[in-house]
Amino acid sequence: MTTLLRTPLLRSTTLGEAFGGTALLKAELFQKTGSFKPRGILAKLATLTPEERERGVITVSAGNAAGAVAYGCALEQIDCLVVMWQGTSELKAAAARTYGAAVDREASDPTEAFARLEELRAASGRAFVHPYDDPAVIEGHSSLSREIMEEAPETDVIVAGVGGGGLISGIAVGAPGSRIVGVEPEGSAALHEALAAGKPVPVRPDSIADALNAPVAGEHCLAVCLERGVESVLVSEEDIRAGFRFLYERAKLAAEPGAAAGVGALLAGKVPDVDGKTVAVVVSGGNVAGKTAAAILSGNEG
Repeated sequence: MTTLLRTPLLRSTTLGEAFGGTALLKAELFQKTGSFKPRGILAKLATLTPEERERGVITVSAGNAAGAVAYGCALEQIDCLVVMWQGTSELKAAAARTYGAAVDREASDPTEAFARLEELRAASGRAFVHPYDDPAVIEGHSSLSREIMEEAPETDVIVAGVGGGGLISGIAVGAPGSRIVGVEPEGSAALHEALAAGKPVPVRPDSIADALNAPVAGEHCLAVCLERGVESVLVSEEDIRAGFRFLYERAKLAAEPGAAAGVGALLAGKVPDVDGKTVAVVVSGGNVAGKTAAAILSGNEG
């Protein structure tokens, strides 16, 4: 069976100079399927019973989890159905199909997609693989921060983009001695709102960083983040674009917008108290249409 990759940890002198510390880029866009998602998804699939595997699985995703579940199911020879919604990435939908999954895009938005998921789940009897809010998924993602701490134990802060909270909670589990900062788009701040309220709060996500467009933070994810003191900062769409351009032009990393949120936050000075610190930034994933990348790089995205 194909195993997960141990992705490289790259130093960026230019980014470090921007905030007055040492910057490390965890290049998770080189992971299988182009994002961190297989770490947790493969861990979850390993917990399925023979009967659940026989029934097949279903998931819901804007794209990167879709590809990861489809990839994992292909490895495990499990039938897979992915629920997406209208307007999600054609590139990511095509990737899921390439791995053999069926893709349903009847829903008009993320909220309807979760309702559509329940409808299809009830009709088919498939086992649900949650894209982020599952203890097995969270534990699987913790391997990412463990790799960071093994390679750079001097790391003070780990910064990562946040959608529903699966990755950032996994990072917190895997690096209990480090400060963990989640970065969310201003228009897609599910975890930020949940941390403030102390409970999941539904939002209507709207950001160019489609991988971070979760309609609600996961309950398990939130519990970990509250327990571990995970912080949340917000970035503008232009901050994300600036981070995207930096990764392409200076780091030579062909990332997607969601992968650039953390870098954008550091460039904009929105992560406080990092002067003189060693900061590891997770860069995940690398699934972006050429037209989208070209538009952001040229400043003609509209």
